[in-house]
Amino acid sequence: MFPFLKYKRIYYIISGTLVVLSIASLIVFGLNLGIDFTGGSVLELQFKDSRPESSKIKEVLSTLNLKDLEIQGVGDKGITIKISNESISEDMRQSIVNEVKKVGDVNEQSFDFRSIGPTIGKELRGKTQLVILFSLVAMFIYILFAFRKISKPLPSFYYGLAASIALAHDVIIPVGVMSLLGRIYGTQFTIPIIAALLTILGYSINDTVVIYDRIREVLMKRRANTYEEAVNMSLNQTFARSVNTVVTTLLAILAIYFFGGETLKDFALTLIIGITSGAYSSIFVASPLLVSWLKFKERR
Repeated sequence: MFPFLKYKRIYYIISGTLVVLSIASLIVFGLNLGIDFTGGSVLELQFKDSRPESSKIKEVLSTLNLKDLEIQGVGDKGITIKISNESISEDMRQSIVNEVKKVGDVNEQSFDFRSIGPTIGKELRGKTQLVILFSLVAMFIYILFAFRKISKPLPSFYYGLAASIALAHDVIIPVGVMSLLGRIYGTQFTIPIIAALLTILGYSINDTVVIYDRIREVLMKRRANTYEEAVNMSLNQTFARSVNTVVTTLLAILAIYFFGGETLKDFALTLIIGITSGAYSSIFVASPLLVSWLKFKERR
């Protein structure tokens, strides 16, 4: 069997470095919040022919004195016009369309317009934080209940705590990456990214529970002489399953990233980072932490 636990300090250093860098990025750069959280308006248009250059579109719209204007290409013929921190009226929307028509032939049947007020955006920010916090607490309680029959050498509380630390690790890293991308490329933190983070939590806890369940089975059937041997045996027995699962999942998400269009890229990228991080933490963080805590208790 491969001695997974022999290198647990290296795993902790890698994870700790990534988490610290992610937190530093959040402190220094913050998140480039989309209109879902700040309020604003989004107008999507399609051109009949090829899409004009974004600089030309921005030039004709400069006469309207719109603040925080962002223009993003979608496919070969579409554009998305985002106006942050400002909820525009229907008359202003029509004025934007009329100005854009000066540089290209707009498809009249392709309009998609939505506007979010700043109050609703602030409310969404608060609810998003609560949802993620509630998910972490709920999963901690689930681990306590699912592994309540394990009392020796560690009670289920430690399993729940280790799983929660791994889940926090899996959320912080992709959020830190999105913070960095927001600074460099202007990537916005939106509701689809929140959906991706919640998906990551569910994926990661599933992988962790599979490993913990194998540890419970090995302990109950007394297949190992020590707790460390039981954990190492469980990691070896579930490693192939974990790798196969993450590879097949990433193949599907990579297809979404490369072929799903511009609107799905940030969602898919968050999933790619988070699921990779989740597979790593389930094997190299959540389980080794149990052994480290047991050794700490024994030394005391």
